[in-house]
Amino acid sequence: MKTIHLGLIGFGTIGTGVVSLIQENRDLIENRLGARLNLKKIADLDITSPRKVSVSKDMLTTDAREIINDPEISVVIELIGGYEPARTFILDAMRNRKHVVTANKALLATYGNEIFKASEELGVDIGFEASVGGTIPIIKSLKESLVANRLRSIFGIINGTSNYILTKMSDEGKSFDDVLREAQELGFAEADPTFDIEGIDTAHKLAITLSLAYGKRVKLEDVYREGIAGISQQDIEFAGELGYRIKLLAIAIQRDEFVEARIHPTMIPLDHLLANVNGNFNAFHIVGDASGSVFLYGQGAGMMPTASAVLSDIIDISRNILKGVSGRVPARSQSENVIHEIMLLPMDYIVTNYYFRFSAIDRPGVLSKISGVLGENNISIAAVIQKGRRQAGPVPIVMTTHKSKEMDVQRAIKVIDQLNIILGKTIVIRIEDEKL
Repeated sequence: MKTIHLGLIGFGTIGTGVVSLIQENRDLIENRLGARLNLKKIADLDITSPRKVSVSKDMLTTDAREIINDPEISVVIELIGGYEPARTFILDAMRNRKHVVTANKALLATYGNEIFKASEELGVDIGFEASVGGTIPIIKSLKESLVANRLRSIFGIINGTSNYILTKMSDEGKSFDDVLREAQELGFAEADPTFDIEGIDTAHKLAITLSLAYGKRVKLEDVYREGIAGISQQDIEFAGELGYRIKLLAIAIQRDEFVEARIHPTMIPLDHLLANVNGNFNAFHIVGDASGSVFLYGQGAGMMPTASAVLSDIIDISRNILKGVSGRVPARSQSENVIHEIMLLPMDYIVTNYYFRFSAIDRPGVLSKISGVLGENNISIAAVIQKGRRQAGPVPIVMTTHKSKEMDVQRAIKVIDQLNIILGKTIVIRIEDEKL
């Protein structure tokens, strides 16, 4: 039986999971692959701390070059994260004609154009299933299963930390700060949660997804992004009263020659599948012109779910090695020679539904003044909730709209927030609801 030698750079949580899965499912993998996977060398700056798996000390090194320059190793697994030295390690491994598997979403979202081009020019494969959606096979689905489809839309819940926070706020009535603190204590959120709660992690994943779905190069900075830090328990409760649940959504929609690409808190009808994706789970709702609606759901992070995705790439590449081929499925589903810059629809021209929460003085005529400004800006009201004052201070007025243009909404809110009847900044949350 042929042996395929692997080298692992990064022996942290995910790296430990990969080693564990190779060890525990060795016989199953050999039977399905028809070859042995031999993890020959593991590189990490820390090779002394105990892990949950046992490996020979001879396998460990602090020098990744021992893997990159080893002629026997065919597949390099990069799991150190970050931009450098990960980028250099990957490119140097490719120049040494080694295939690469990575889970590094930030690197691919930023330097993917360079890395994918190098993969094609050098005739080596790169697997990155674990970079988006954890164990969910979104990359393979876009590259292979849905390859004949024009993708009309992709809606994704693709950050487990944000989804956990919003779920707890919705189900248990807790504040954002309290749930964030709880998530950090449980290890779902980092000590510095910025990448998760500000949508940066989600933007990395959406940029990769866009390039696969539409065969285009994507500039990360062009993807519109809002985080969840501004979501209050009051808005969670109003959403429920209106028949919605708030999720941090990654949205891609084909609009003729343009593509909408945006990330922000979104109200979704309670009967939509995505509204019921809770905790730290991830999901994708994809609509293709031929496939119709496709729903993918699963663990979006974690040691073993991510390790499962890494091993799927390793086995795919190993099958190619056994057949003596590479590049059978292009990294982004089509040759890099025909990929060009994506044309993203400017956010000002997005058309969707909106939720507004105004903090207003409780006196006659307030509602008509607000409605007048909205009407002057081509915004049609779908529903209104006006609460009576329970104590001194402003009262909330909530409105939802029919389809409106972002440019008109921002212009109207700027005017409304300057009215002397408004006592605080208006809260704006977008709604995705075809019934409106």
